[in-house]
Amino acid sequence: MTGRIHSFESFGTVDGPGIRFVVFLQGCPLRCQYCHNPDTWGAGGEEYTVDAVVERALRYKNYFGDKGGVTVTGGEPLLQIDFVTQLFTALKAKGIHTCVDTSGIAFQPDNANSVEKHEKLLQVADLFLLDIKHIDDEACKKLTGQSNAHTLAFAKFLSDHGKTMWIRQVLVPGITDGEESLQKTRAFIDSLNTVDRVEVLPYHTMGEVKYEKLGMEYPLKGVPTPTKERVQFAKKILTEGRP
Repeated sequence: MTGRIHSFESFGTVDGPGIRFVVFLQGCPLRCQYCHNPDTWGAGGEEYTVDAVVERALRYKNYFGDKGGVTVTGGEPLLQIDFVTQLFTALKAKGIHTCVDTSGIAFQPDNANSVEKHEKLLQVADLFLLDIKHIDDEACKKLTGQSNAHTLAFAKFLSDHGKTMWIRQVLVPGITDGEESLQKTRAFIDSLNTVDRVEVLPYHTMGEVKYEKLGMEYPLKGVPTPTKERVQFAKKILTEGRP
């Protein structure tokens, strides 16, 4: 079993609990306007075997120890769910904490094969970082090019199976920071049973340089980063249920 990998990060601090060895998988069906890794969207990357990735991760076990672990992200890592499941199976055999950073877009609730594969993954994944791009479906389509239906279905799937998740919301001024949509997101979070943490990720423009290098137009050119006050406003709603 091999997977297409874009890159590795040996000392991740924002990709789950503790220090993480982070594996960036290649490929993503979303076209998020704020994406800072557009080079992970299409084909490409380098093929690695499960054993090769495990061997590479183990080099850094002294750094992440028992409080950290390995996170797979992307791109959208669950486009390569079979590889991720085998990788996590091998990592769990080494006593390593496993985490998936996903949009849930690859989950197909009406497809028995998809459900079965995701159930197998749940057996070896300790934590899911689930990105809710936008709670409003039409706004999500405009922001990412895709519906949010699979994301919300995956959140319910995780909750129904008792799997711990962190919900993440990127806060983009004028797009995802409206009080009505934040309240709807909070109401959805309240319908889930296994949300351990909610993170508000302030939009940043660090990916703009990549777009220029790739000869691509940056979709959110001119959109400012959110103010500290707006970030706190969103955090209060999403974590406390009040503005």
